[in-house]
Amino acid sequence: MKNRIIKFVTGIACAFIFIMVEYKYYNRPQEVSAEMEMQIVDFLFQHLGQYGDAKPDIQKCMDYALCRNSKPGGILFTAKDGPDLLGAIIVNYTGMDGYIPGNILVYIATHHSYRGQGIGKKLMQMAIAHTKGNIALHVEPDNPARLLYEKLGFTSKYLEMRLIK
Repeated sequence: MKNRIIKFVTGIACAFIFIMVEYKYYNRPQEVSAEMEMQIVDFLFQHLGQYGDAKPDIQKCMDYALCRNSKPGGILFTAKDGPDLLGAIIVNYTGMDGYIPGNILVYIATHHSYRGQGIGKKLMQMAIAHTKGNIALHVEPDNPARLLYEKLGFTSKYLEMRLIK
């Protein structure tokens, strides 16, 4: 657990709010309750904003990470303060080590009110530490999180091209 102090200032009155950020690593499907799964899907949908996907697509990623439908699986990480989710990340295994990265970081989001406090960075560091092999991710050129990824060692090796059918 990590202690964080957030200082809110309104006028001349100051209030201190103490939050305890608990980071959790899920690497077995049975560790994720149905309630937690829905909380993560809803959280990612809400906090990914313009860089996010529809809930059914986020659920497909979650199904993949939880080894459903014969998928290779993945890992999940959360940052919580009590019952409140402050951040979440999903990394899926590609099963293609060697010729492409063995992991793809599909989703990462931090609660709007807690951005810039290191929660996303800590989640990324956990993902890096708990995966074997290389990690790929896709990021829009204008996404502010791109700077964090670069600071953590991610580089742009390829230009992605897509044929949309």
